[in-house]
Amino acid sequence: MSFPFGGVCDEFQISTRLFLKLDLTLQRETVLHFFDSVKREFPQMRKLRRRDDDALILEEDYSDEGERRWLRLEAGALRFGLSNPRSLEDVRRFGEVVLEMAPAHLTLGDLDYDHLETVFGFDLEYRGNHDQLVADTLLADHPLISILSDDRTRPVIDCQPFVGVALTDECDLQAYVDIKSRTTTYEVRTGQFESQSLSVYLTLRKYWGFNDAVSLAKSQAELLERAEEMATEKVVPMIVSPLAQAIASQR
Repeated sequence: MSFPFGGVCDEFQISTRLFLKLDLTLQRETVLHFFDSVKREFPQMRKLRRRDDDALILEEDYSDEGERRWLRLEAGALRFGLSNPRSLEDVRRFGEVVLEMAPAHLTLGDLDYDHLETVFGFDLEYRGNHDQLVADTLLADHPLISILSDDRTRPVIDCQPFVGVALTDECDLQAYVDIKSRTTTYEVRTGQFESQSLSVYLTLRKYWGFNDAVSLAKSQAELLERAEEMATEKVVPMIVSPLAQAIASQR
């Protein structure tokens, strides 16, 4: 994979989520016209399915390189993304098409936009206690761990750091890092672990209504650029790579 983050995890994905103040009216003709328009730009997106929660998803099969585009409509949000993208330009181009078409097809406008998010997701397959791995790798000397640890302490059962910071004085641009464990207490108790994804998420979030209106496509491009910079300089070297190395040392 040519994308630089593909080599540091088992699966890498970038998704974008536009959250709305008013619910979408997902009428048959509107949805099909929108999906057909996107499909003309990306012909491999030819699988349409409906989830139990009534969300509608247009997606493509995984390519030989593991890449897959998807687009999801639900009552309060528009979501789309790429799994294992070949380049950031592919992500930007997909977002540009979706976000330039969506306002006209779905009757969206600045007053309706609550916030736009771009998420970089790093999945690391690990058969073991995810929470213990995170605690040992990232928080071994942290006071929060030491105050809970003594001779009677058993394995860590919940360690999922989540932190957010404002990137502007107005707090309209924000960044979050979230580490998501999927280990259950049953697995810890029995010592029988499933091979599951330990995930690290970097989220860049922009709220509307603070400054002059900027197009959705331009906003997404700016979020992508800022997220790539933060992932390259901080999230990958300080979080993802140490976790990947810790997993590799136990195999």
